[in-house]
Amino acid sequence: MNLADMLTFADIVHLNRIAVYYDCDCKPNSKHELIQGILTKLGSSSFFETQVKELRLSEVRFLNALLFDDRPYFSMEELIAIAKQSVEQDGDAGERPRDIVTRLRSSGWLFNGSTHNTRYLYQIPSDMKERFRRVMVHDFQNRMIRVSEPSSYRDEGHLLAEDLRLFLQYMRQHEVPLNPEGAWYRRNQQQLMEHLHIAEPLLGKGGWRFGYGSSFKFYPDRMALLYDYARHSKYIEEKGDRVELTAKGEGQQELAIEDEMIQLFRFWLRLYKGAVPNLLSLVYWIGECARPWTSSESLFEHIGPLIRPFYYDTPRSVFDQRIIRMMLHLGMLRQGEHSTGSSIQMTVWGQKLAGECRLGRNDSGIRLH
Repeated sequence: MNLADMLTFADIVHLNRIAVYYDCDCKPNSKHELIQGILTKLGSSSFFETQVKELRLSEVRFLNALLFDDRPYFSMEELIAIAKQSVEQDGDAGERPRDIVTRLRSSGWLFNGSTHNTRYLYQIPSDMKERFRRVMVHDFQNRMIRVSEPSSYRDEGHLLAEDLRLFLQYMRQHEVPLNPEGAWYRRNQQQLMEHLHIAEPLLGKGGWRFGYGSSFKFYPDRMALLYDYARHSKYIEEKGDRVELTAKGEGQQELAIEDEMIQLFRFWLRLYKGAVPNLLSLVYWIGECARPWTSSESLFEHIGPLIRPFYYDTPRSVFDQRIIRMMLHLGMLRQGEHSTGSSIQMTVWGQKLAGECRLGRNDSGIRLH
């Protein structure tokens, strides 16, 4: 429902809180006048834009999380959990999560449901979501530093899906034993790297590796994604001390390269969302901000505050290694170098995928048409 509908169903106490918050000049005992006063205030584009820009960083993080979640309703416990994540990152740590929820209820962002079954649940007006998204996109885009096209750049296109086929081809041609830890031996990993379009250095000893898939502790980032995807898709199967190609893996080439890339993108979102809970929104903002060639530094400067650290991964390393580098592997962006630092530009393919992120997610990934 839109804001006008939710105001109609709201009780007069809630309406008065919103009217006081926005200093509306209307009679406190007239529901009709309260609704008209609130709609007049929030209906002004300039007023709404000012309100969004004056939100605290914790509130922006909170709304950003709800904006890309396709659940129609949230319990108070769920809202407080999301608010807690929004204040854990930096200087907002002293703020109580419940205070964020209370403020956003008083400012007309959150409303109780209108039926018997939803009256203790909460939702955001759909038109407020869309207006918030437009203001944020416009603000982000205006803050970006645009750069000229670099003399050379890296664009991996659909090589990830092509390397998946080469990975399965290697499996057809070689017996692959597993070491006592359940990983490929280094000689097999090196042979595979020599087989692929995009090779990665093998992992050294030491260091922490967890949070980005079950194979992440054994293999380089891109190979770990391919391996986890192949196992999830039942193209390969680990049996005791070896890994084998399945019948489905034998027929994998029946799936078009572009369709496989879409499945790889969906799988990446699911695989990384535990460590990067708002990954969907970050991909969307990057997609909107980096259509022309854009300074990576300016992109991180303004989107970075939305990124949470993950154990030893700082927001910067999450941005560079877990998001930008993986979007490069997924063919979503090009990456170049300038004298002032690195730059990126979304590909047409990447814009298509990032644009779909605005629809929200469910258990099977995003809705791609």
